[in-house]
Amino acid sequence: MNEQELPKKNNHKNDQVPVKEKKKKDGKVHKLLEQNELLQKQNEALNEKVLRLSAEMQNMRRHFDEDKMRLLKYDGEKVIMELLPIIDNFERAFIQDDSNLTDEVSKFLSGFKMIYSNFLDLLKNLEVKEIECIGKPFDSAVCNAVLVDHENDKEDNIVLDCMQKGYLYKDKLIRPAMVKVNNKESDK
Repeated sequence: MNEQELPKKNNHKNDQVPVKEKKKKDGKVHKLLEQNELLQKQNEALNEKVLRLSAEMQNMRRHFDEDKMRLLKYDGEKVIMELLPIIDNFERAFIQDDSNLTDEVSKFLSGFKMIYSNFLDLLKNLEVKEIECIGKPFDSAVCNAVLVDHENDKEDNIVLDCMQKGYLYKDKLIRPAMVKVNNKESDK
């Protein structure tokens, strides 16, 4: 045998092996490309999910902060609501005529007026405002009409009297005023 023939035979065998190996390599490359494409799609889907979750977290944090601020803004509302009936009772007590009272009762009444004044100052400092409604047009947003009267010398739908004062706490209605409204047509 000649040395030149050997390499040809080897080359001939080598030509067949690389075809098989090439097919195997092509199959592996194809599978790897498919896996790569699948992994890229999964990665994109996960990135979108992370972005959505991040946006949701930001929205939740914003809502939480808004709720927290709202709670802090109206922090004293419950206490104020409990103080309002006390203010009402003081005002009812002052309706009494204190000109006939003995000195002892007048002193008590004077002390109660000072306590009442302190309560009003406290409410003012807490940004609680009385709803001024007498002589003004009836506003159903801040008043409840509990009585209707007919006075011809007054305009229609005007608040004639306030049975129970209404209050605003900062910009929020915490108690509507209970009022008597003029209705000229109520006597017809």
